[in-house]
Amino acid sequence: MAFEGLSDKLSGVFKKLKSRGKLSEADVKAAMREVRMALLEADVNYKVAKDFVAAVTEKAVGAQVLESLTPAQQVIKIVNEQLTELMGGVNSRINFSSKIPTIIMMCGLQGSGKTTHSGKLAHYFKKQGKRPLLVACDVYRPAAIDQLKVVGEKAGVPVFEMGQIDPVTIAKKALAHARDHGNDFMIIDTAGRLHVDEVLMDELKGLKAEIKPHEILLVIDSMTGQDAVNVAGSFNEALGIDGVILTKLDGDTRGGAALSVRAVTGKPIKFAGMGEKLEDLEPFHPDRMASRILGMGDVLTLIDKVQTEIDEKEALKMAEKLKSSKMDFNDLKDQILQMRKMGSLSSVLNMLPGAAGKIGDAEAEEGEKALKVTMAIIDSMTPEERAKPSMISPSRKRRIAAGSGTRVEDVNRQLRQLEQMQKMMKQMGKMNKKGRRMNFGGMGGMGLPF
Repeated sequence: MAFEGLSDKLSGVFKKLKSRGKLSEADVKAAMREVRMALLEADVNYKVAKDFVAAVTEKAVGAQVLESLTPAQQVIKIVNEQLTELMGGVNSRINFSSKIPTIIMMCGLQGSGKTTHSGKLAHYFKKQGKRPLLVACDVYRPAAIDQLKVVGEKAGVPVFEMGQIDPVTIAKKALAHARDHGNDFMIIDTAGRLHVDEVLMDELKGLKAEIKPHEILLVIDSMTGQDAVNVAGSFNEALGIDGVILTKLDGDTRGGAALSVRAVTGKPIKFAGMGEKLEDLEPFHPDRMASRILGMGDVLTLIDKVQTEIDEKEALKMAEKLKSSKMDFNDLKDQILQMRKMGSLSSVLNMLPGAAGKIGDAEAEEGEKALKVTMAIIDSMTPEERAKPSMISPSRKRRIAAGSGTRVEDVNRQLRQLEQMQKMMKQMGKMNKKGRRMNFGGMGGMGLPF
């Protein structure tokens, strides 16, 4: 996960501060030196790291902080606020046009994920009830048009292409097509290069002059660190970008690009790519990202994911089943599939306060493995066995274990866990009848088999 190294180092700094109780100015300055080193190791721009630490130190050495009852917490609060400010302060949205279509021009270097994220953005808008159109204007890279078609098909979004002709001509024809067919968003996938050069910029400037896009979004790979920030600076200087889509923030990246790009270019990060699936595109919220970096979790994004991905009717249906303690293996499978829509187990758990930053790769891998085992066991059952687990005899257990590539002990464990969940729900139901209010509304789709 991005920022993992930075989060660990900052947690260590704050742990030392908390252990001291009352803080002196020297304590704060010593801590800030460590924070500065942590930022530089995370590949944050040198000037950005220097200015950040100076701003935090100035606020943290004030009498109001040092003389408070919890000075360490006050320092953490200041760091949190400063991190949020560094990344833009608030979520920056797409500028919608008053007349359709809203034109978004995607740009970036080859390999940054520009074509894939054009599809992700189209998918994002389609889920909001919009009618986007993808436009293939990358006419140089082999198979770029075919790649966009594949992405468009997966997203259920039409792709406008005219082969390998002049990109400006394609964009003009696409604009007329969008107006005629009622497409309210037009997302143009432009050509990239291995590096920033004059030919690339001239072509993009020509497209900008002719099409007049409402948004120019630069796609940059967060794995490239400071190079990504330098690329952003070059594109902004030559083209005048409106925002950034930062990709691969789910990967093993130090995170310096996310913390530097706004300060260096003055342009906001509008979206973050958090995985390989079409659904793995999130609006970038600086305050939420700051919370993740400081190990405080990100409950708001988790709630957004639940509201977007979890079927409300299915959730209510599951809540009723939980109340009546009649949960079976079909219900458990539905819960796992619902949870899968929100991303990997580690990504979900890392959004929870208390768990954030504490779920290591080994634990996450074990959790994913347990989910796969559970699904394999359930899929090896007959429909009758899933609906009525009590009918699973020793001979049936052996057949299920053989079919799922597991052991009879694993099948027994799943049966016991389901039974324990049923008992727990029954006890909750009794508590509710006695007048203690229990809220089951958000439980559908969130159960774990371990």
